[in-house]
Amino acid sequence: MTNPEAQTNEEARQQQADSAPGAPPRPEERLERAVRAAEQALIEFEIALETFRVEVENFSRLHHQRLGPMYTRLDELDALIAEAIAARSGDEEDLRRAREARSLVLPMPQVEELFQGWMDSDGISPEAQSMLTERSVKPPPRVRPSDEARRVFRDLVRKAHPDLAREDTERERREAFLVRVNAAYADGNTEELLELAAEWEAGPPPEPQWPSRSEELYARLEWLAARKELLATMAEELESSAIGSMIKMAQDDPDGLLEEIAEQLLAQVAEREAQLAELLG
Repeated sequence: MTNPEAQTNEEARQQQADSAPGAPPRPEERLERAVRAAEQALIEFEIALETFRVEVENFSRLHHQRLGPMYTRLDELDALIAEAIAARSGDEEDLRRAREARSLVLPMPQVEELFQGWMDSDGISPEAQSMLTERSVKPPPRVRPSDEARRVFRDLVRKAHPDLAREDTERERREAFLVRVNAAYADGNTEELLELAAEWEAGPPPEPQWPSRSEELYARLEWLAARKELLATMAEELESSAIGSMIKMAQDDPDGLLEEIAEQLLAQVAEREAQLAELLG
């Protein structure tokens, strides 16, 4: 079983020896160069992706802030025009179109409806809180847990108390374990306490077998390739989104595109207002 700190020190000494004049190249040298190149390429790709993501987010926010009221006004005018036409004709199809147009400008649903019960005006619901904290949403069945639960709890605390540890890692393991024990006891969950007792008796998990330097490098290359593939998917999604497509159309001046869209919307608003005035006049 390899000590990782000792392994790191040994690798450092080996690298110093290999860097001496006349030393033969190490077998891992080509892999290390490939890893460094892949890391730098991934960093540049992430920089480009984050740059584009910021532009998409900023464009979206400014689009909503500056142009949102114009879109809202257009929807309201469309509803008023459809209602005016329906009032004149009385036709069932015109009435359907008027109802459909009005539905587009109805108020936003309540918070409870929007979040489907997971959040209300008082904040996160108990069920959602339970999912986030992994604590049961139900209250414990009784104030004092059963005698069996108390017995197992006390036995576990006596065996797993952090003060019995001589090393920091073992202390941390015991502290984390007792957090789970305390939570199970607070819920009066005897079955979970018995499972924890069996887990403690089984002992800590075996220490991992540390990979060789070549295995580490191959694993690093695989991770970098998977990360690049994930980022490429994210980039494709951003570029194919409505906002991303807009920015790609105006890469040199996305702010100018916002102004151009605003002018078009103002013209449409003026056109709709004139149409409505004619219908009502």
